[in-house]
Amino acid sequence: MILITGATGLVGSHLLVQLLQENEEVKALFRSEKQIEKTKNVFSFHNQLELFDKINWVKGDITDIPSLEIAFEKVTHVYHCAALISFDPRDEDELRKINIEGTANVVNCCIDFGIKKLCHVSSIAALGNPKEHETTITEETEWNPEELHSDYAITKYGAEMEVFRGHQEGLEVVIVNPGVIFGYGFPKRGSDVIIQSVRRGTSFYTKGFVGIVFVDDVTKCMMQLMKSDINGERFTLVGENIEVKKLLKFIAKEINVKSPSINATKSMTSIAWRLDWFISKIANRKRKITRNTAAAMHETLIYDTSKIKSEFEFEFQEKEEYLKTILKH
Repeated sequence: MILITGATGLVGSHLLVQLLQENEEVKALFRSEKQIEKTKNVFSFHNQLELFDKINWVKGDITDIPSLEIAFEKVTHVYHCAALISFDPRDEDELRKINIEGTANVVNCCIDFGIKKLCHVSSIAALGNPKEHETTITEETEWNPEELHSDYAITKYGAEMEVFRGHQEGLEVVIVNPGVIFGYGFPKRGSDVIIQSVRRGTSFYTKGFVGIVFVDDVTKCMMQLMKSDINGERFTLVGENIEVKKLLKFIAKEINVKSPSINATKSMTSIAWRLDWFISKIANRKRKITRNTAAAMHETLIYDTSKIKSEFEFEFQEKEEYLKTILKH
């Protein structure tokens, strides 16, 4: 029996489809019945609605240990996809509670229930910081606590430390570090924020790079890693390191809107995040751009995926294949 945390999220819902297509018996952890409908839409998108009724839904929360203990009954393998994604500094406490404490709870239950293997979904945000004059990030790049990190990055790194702590206690683990994940079914969240920004006619782009990946590639790698003998390793999952301008232009062309044409310089984004901070204080709303996200817009770092490619001879899908399908729907 397989347990998926975060089963009503982007990765979790698409993973459910893949596992059920392979006739696996799956438990899916959920917090709100309202969110289950989004997962059902994903099954409909894949033309696999007949498999939806085979899901064993379990109501619970990774921050609630009693509900986790119920979910872990008769489970042998765990995919930990649940996490909070936020770059608003006001969400620091919640990020720590869900991403670090929640992961610690999952790891502890894995140990207590004798789980055979855990796959943890992390992020490229948790990878290390290249040294001066280095331009490529690998799984071995060291994390520098003195560098500027978002609360999200810090908590995802902290979550990895909990997973490796479990590994030291005898738990078999694998970690995946995906880039910005594109996939169907979750409007106004994650990568869809980028798409909607272009749809609304944003005029600005930066000269930075972003690592993108298709959700089905992420789930396929996760499943291959769980079936393998690999233990105590993490893998960067980025299908393409692409210029922000090029990505926005591609999206604009596919949805037939005007492409961004103004280069947002570092000084412009510096003013923007300060202005956004002021407006968020006055209007009492979440931040749209922070100091960390402004800096990230200008990064030209490259994420090296040779490790996963050499391990399984894995080839990521081209953006032309999956983005056109997603944007069409």
